[in-house]
Amino acid sequence: MTKVLIAFYSRTGVTEQLASAIAEGARAEGAEVRLRRAREFVPAEVMAKAQGWKEQADAMNARYEAPTEADAEWADAIVFGGPTRFGAISAELKAYIDSLGGLWFQGKLNGKVGSAFGSSSTPHGGNESTLISLYNPMAHLGLIIVPLGYADPAMFKAGTPYGASSVSMNQAAPPSADDLEVARFQGRRIATVARALSAAHVTATKA
Repeated sequence: MTKVLIAFYSRTGVTEQLASAIAEGARAEGAEVRLRRAREFVPAEVMAKAQGWKEQADAMNARYEAPTEADAEWADAIVFGGPTRFGAISAELKAYIDSLGGLWFQGKLNGKVGSAFGSSSTPHGGNESTLISLYNPMAHLGLIIVPLGYADPAMFKAGTPYGASSVSMNQAAPPSADDLEVARFQGRRIATVARALSAAHVTATKA
């Protein structure tokens, strides 16, 4: 069974919904999925400055375990997702990626599938630049980056060719039906590619 890790950070639940749709798509292709939420590392007084932040974090942390090195080693495909922060990756998700240095040093992530998704509060608020910024660490980790392109009709209605996305219009508006369809396609695509790569590896090993 193809194994997919979806490691994400979400503050208001918008990115969480995209992550869940990606998981749905991957499972539709027979994949085993682990959904993991990166944790905050700012003090409580900082979280208190944003209404509902701590409450949302506590609720999501009850639903999802934190991502670990073991999760990344387990997976055939790793999908990173998070909200944009000034046009780049959120610190919470980046901290998890930075924790994978030991696996990188051992070469244990080489050849796994990698993909990205994200969200922003405003139109043109950094979705595409954030997804592309995730490509950089994935390349260093040795992941085989799988974008979406325009390989499904859903891509002509929403999302980006770099990964699923959503705009919450500064109101934590949930992803649209089209956004979620793109995310489900991403899950299917990731699972399909990872399965093909795993089968090719097995064949090559037996040859």
